[in-house]
Amino acid sequence: MTATKEAKQQIFKEALGNYPTGVTIVTTMNEEGIPFGLTVNSFASVSLDPLLILWSIDHRSSSLEAFTKGNKFAVHILAADQVETCRAFASSKSGKFSQCEWNISEYGLPIIEGAFSVLQCDVHQTVEAGDHTILIGKVIDLNVEKRDPMLYHRRSFGAVPAEFYTNVD
Repeated sequence: MTATKEAKQQIFKEALGNYPTGVTIVTTMNEEGIPFGLTVNSFASVSLDPLLILWSIDHRSSSLEAFTKGNKFAVHILAADQVETCRAFASSKSGKFSQCEWNISEYGLPIIEGAFSVLQCDVHQTVEAGDHTILIGKVIDLNVEKRDPMLYHRRSFGAVPAEFYTNVD
C-alpha cells in the first residue's frame, strides 16, 4: 500500500527532525530600514571559490518579501547559549529584535551579538523549489568567535555534548 501525501510528509519531518544540525538566524533590512530575521536550520555551504552558502525560506513566511527583494542578508550561526534568541526568532510574533542585542553592520545588515559566527552575504542567486525559495549567498564578510555552537535535534536546542569529542579515535 502506498502512503498518502500527508503520511509521507510526516515521515519526512520525522526523518529530518532526527538529523542533528546547527542553528542559524538569518537577518536582513528592507528598503524602509526595518530589520527582519528568522530562525533557520536549512543552511549549508555550497562553494569555497567563490565562498557561497545557501538557506531556504518558506513561501508562507511573513518575511519572504524582505529576503527575496533584498540584495543582502546575514547568517548568524548561533552559540549554544542563545536558545532564547533562537526561540524569539522562530516565533511569528513581532518585536524579535527587542529581545536581543544587535547593531547595524557596515553593509547595512542587522547583526545579532553573541553568535558563534556571522556571515554577511550578497544574494548570488535565488531558486524556486517547491514551497520554498533557496537563497544562495556570496560571503562578503565573516567572523568566528571562541564560543560553542548550538545544536538542534528532535525539536530541542543545546550545546554539543562534551562526550561527543571523547569518541574520536
